[in-house]
Formats: sequence, structure tokens, C-alpha cells
Amino acid sequence: METNRKNRPIGVIDSGVGGLSVLRALQKTMPHETFLYLGDTARAPYGTRSRETITAFVAQMTDWMEENGVKQLVAACNTITVLGTDVIRGSHSFAVIGMSKAVKEVLEATKNKNVGLMATDFTVGTGAHRKEIQAEDPAVQVFGVGCTKFVPLIEGNQFGSPELEAAISEYVDILKEKEVDTVILGCTHYPFVRESLAADFGPGVTIIDPAEATARLSKADLEQRGLLRTEGRGSCTICFTGDVALGRRLAGRMLDPAACEFKQVTL
Repeated sequence: METNRKNRPIGVIDSGVGGLSVLRALQKTMPHETFLYLGDTARAPYGTRSRETITAFVAQMTDWMEENGVKQLVAACNTITVLGTDVIRGSHSFAVIGMSKAVKEVLEATKNKNVGLMATDFTVGTGAHRKEIQAEDPAVQVFGVGCTKFVPLIEGNQFGSPELEAAISEYVDILKEKEVDTVILGCTHYPFVRESLAADFGPGVTIIDPAEATARLSKADLEQRGLLRTEGRGSCTICFTGDVALGRRLAGRMLDPAACEFKQVTL
């Protein structure tokens, strides 16, 4: 039975395509694993919705993952994570890994203790990142910016557009005024524009993507439960509730689309 469980897929959920940045880190960290990704692109973004609505959507996605027999679920979405992954843990057989807030990495990176958080309004509003960081070092100031324009532009494949470039400049300028030297990408969509953000911030600012820390948490959990695959060839199935063709194009910015199977699903 344990061998059978070990061969089950790792489920990865997100409101849209942002979680593909986490999937990339997971595949790199655990190359022998099978992954099943579900992006709710038909209803993205989640960051502007109510807590009750997000909870209902997450329940549908996790039920779908239960039906598909995953051995672990990675909530590759900060909005879902700060909502409380315990909501998922309570009713399903698999372990749940939420997005890391990369507190250790942040504290190691910042020199002037001014830290920026780029995230959705929902994530910024919870204060979750600030609380965890200040629990370790109360002297650190965390300046949150709700980057509401990013997700629709990224999901719409508007890379290089004047609208996206203007949005990047707008949000970067806010944090520059706070003299931050470290910035957390608190939404899994934002690594899609990491290079542009880095260029606008300049070399004096360290940008931290929590995806790598999240992947380490996922691997550690599987190792602890004896479910980590250490041999065999990994595979990946990517499912979207919306336009699969668009999702595939966006996936090409993070993964090798030829190495993935793409499907459309209905929740």
C-alpha cells in the first residue's frame, strides 16, 4: 500500500497560472515525482474576491484533487495560503503544504530592515507576512503593496505591453520611496515579471521568490512520511478550468510545454 501511495501524484492548485512558477521549483527539487496541476483560470483572480467565495472555490479544487488520488497538495497560491490551509487539512487524507513566506531568506537578505511585499490586496490586508517576519525580528519594517493590475495582465499574456510596464513602474516606485532593500514576491504570478521588476528596482534590491522554500517544505514532508520518489521518470499534467491554449502559452514561460500534458477540466 505504501509503495502505491508513493507513486501517487503531488497535487498543485492555484487560482490561475501563477502556481506554475511553484511547479517549476517543485519539479527541480523532486525530478522523479509525478505532478498534477490545477489552475482555476476561468475564475481568476482570487485576490479581489471575498473570503467566503475563495473558500468555496478552494473546496471544489481540493475535492477534485482527492478524487484524483494525490498524496500531497501544494497550495501554490498566497491568497489560498493566508486564508488558512487548515481549512483543507481538516477534511482530506493528504498533507497540505502552503506557500512559504521565506522569512529566513528575507532576514538574511535585508541590511537596512526595510522590506517590501508585493502581493494581492487580500494577502497584504491579512498582515500575515509582516507578523511572521516581525515575530523573528521586530525591527524589520514590512511595506505591503497590493499589485491589483498584475494578475489580469499576466493571465492575459500582456508581457511587454505598455500597460504592464506602467503597472510595474507604479508599484516599484511606491516601494523605492520606502527605501526597501529586499522585496518578497507574495503572489505566485509575480515571478513571471521578475526580470522586469529587478531591472526597475536596480541591483541594490534583493528579490525573493518563496517558491524554492515552498518546494523544500514539500520535499521534507514527503521524506518524513516515506513517500518521496527517488527513482523513475517524473511527469506532469497541467489542467485549467479556462482557455487551455492560453494557459499552454503562459506555461511556456516557466516550463517545457512539450514535457507536459494539458487538459481542460470543469469543477
